[in-house]
Amino acid sequence: VQLQASGGGVVQAGGSLRLSCVGSRRDFNMNAMGWFRQAPGKERELVAAISRNSYNTHYADSVKGRFTISRDNARNTVALQMNSLKSEDTAVYFCAAKYVRRMETVHVTSSEYQYWGQGTLVTVSS
Repeated sequence: VQLQASGGGVVQAGGSLRLSCVGSRRDFNMNAMGWFRQAPGKERELVAAISRNSYNTHYADSVKGRFTISRDNARNTVALQMNSLKSEDTAVYFCAAKYVRRMETVHVTSSEYQYWGQGTLVTVSS
């Protein structure tokens, strides 16, 4: 599946952004999805993940209570709503997909994901 992420930009600390990722294939709903980010000089890290049926989600401790992941399988999209942004949220954000049979599993390791979007830059100014 090809993934196209969008929605990044420059925002002041305390502000909000909504990232969106669109998948190209009809079997988008066969994929567990995740958002990852990579800041300059740092390793890529999981931000949030969601199961195929949206029943289960997982968040990095650093974003719990501020970010929300959601998906719309009818539109082949997964979104990341980011509120109360901090300067340390500055990074390139990537969406990723993992083909899975089970509908309720979430996946938190980047190496598990087979498909990646191109990344969208989020810059939070303080």
